[in-house]
Amino acid sequence: MSESNAEAVASAVAAGGWRRATGIAGVAIGVVAAGAAAGVAIERLTVGRGMRQKARLALDSAGPYGGLRGTPGTAYADDGTELYYEVDDVDGGDGGPGADGGGTAGRAALTGRRRRLFGRRAPAPVTVVFSHGYCLNQDSWHFQRAALRGVVRTVHWDQRSHGRSGRGVTQVRDGSPVTIGELGRDLKAVIDAAAPEGPIVLVGHSMGGMTVMALADAFPELVRERVVGVALVGTSSGRLGEVNFGLPVAGVNAVRRVLPGVLKALGQRAELVEKGRRATADLFAGIIKRYSFASRDVDPAVARFAERMIESTPIDVVAEYYPAFNDHDKTDALAEFADLPVLVLAGVRDLVTPSEHSEEIAGLLPDAELVLVPDAGHLVMLEHPELVTDRLADLLARAGAVPAATTVGGYGSTSSSAGPG
Repeated sequence: MSESNAEAVASAVAAGGWRRATGIAGVAIGVVAAGAAAGVAIERLTVGRGMRQKARLALDSAGPYGGLRGTPGTAYADDGTELYYEVDDVDGGDGGPGADGGGTAGRAALTGRRRRLFGRRAPAPVTVVFSHGYCLNQDSWHFQRAALRGVVRTVHWDQRSHGRSGRGVTQVRDGSPVTIGELGRDLKAVIDAAAPEGPIVLVGHSMGGMTVMALADAFPELVRERVVGVALVGTSSGRLGEVNFGLPVAGVNAVRRVLPGVLKALGQRAELVEKGRRATADLFAGIIKRYSFASRDVDPAVARFAERMIESTPIDVVAEYYPAFNDHDKTDALAEFADLPVLVLAGVRDLVTPSEHSEEIAGLLPDAELVLVPDAGHLVMLEHPELVTDRLADLLARAGAVPAATTVGGYGSTSSSAGPG
């Protein structure tokens, strides 16, 4: 969308032309939603609204994913934004609700086959810091967090304006969009507060991986002095403006032209937009599933868990972050990881950050382990948690965080067809 067209959309909203603005939004979102909408339309013909609402409630109660809690803390970004994090210590002294792994709910969430991840505890005081992706929160690492509890010290944090963290001060005060560089500085603030000393392993999914790259770009001395391993999951070092999201070229070009201005306009009327999102929950559930998973047999409770995380992100936050991805280019920062154990992992059918981007990252880090997961989409750590945890365990062994002889046991599956093992 040109600057004049973006201003026209914003003016229409400000002047009360909400129907016109939402009509423009509908065109843009409709292009993206086309594939999902057909399935939703069929489902609407066969299942009533009340039945669908009951199904959501049943899934929410049956799948208590995201119930793991640790010792809470707050870090402060350089602009004063409050960044919420939680620490899971090796000795189990993480305190607070769910400190035992989420209690009955946490154990149920491991779906039956949980065994201890490692035979022995980590010999070194390594801290593994997990960074989540766009429109998610720290709970997106639920399965990996559960498996690592009592094995190695971990830190999970919510990016600014996500989860339990505060709204970005700069964004609220100045109306400025978020930058990936800003997120790298946020991660540094969390590390300073939650892991001020000792070796670190950095794990990032999607935007979280970009955050890790931004940290290396801004604080190369931290990487050289303290980072002993890096995992980049379903992420990209740049050129995201070329991603077609599985759409025809003409369709994706149309979306790119209008979406930035539309999101900005919608963000200015967030309350009305949130009501609209609730009214079209079925449609957006279909879109979320299409762009999150590739497997047909993903546990419906896990799919619902992902849906809840994504739909909890306010539209104005979605708008604040969107420009950052086209501007993102941290390719040069990858050189800071050249001498470290690195895991690069992606789903082959990821439509958001295509696996080719991970292949390019691995190409710049010849000693990195590249893992491409067939039948996996963008949320590969929820879709194939055992595989992702297995590769993380190997990375921790290579980084010296756990003994090399340790093995990984099965602890669950998100496949609805998987029985007890």
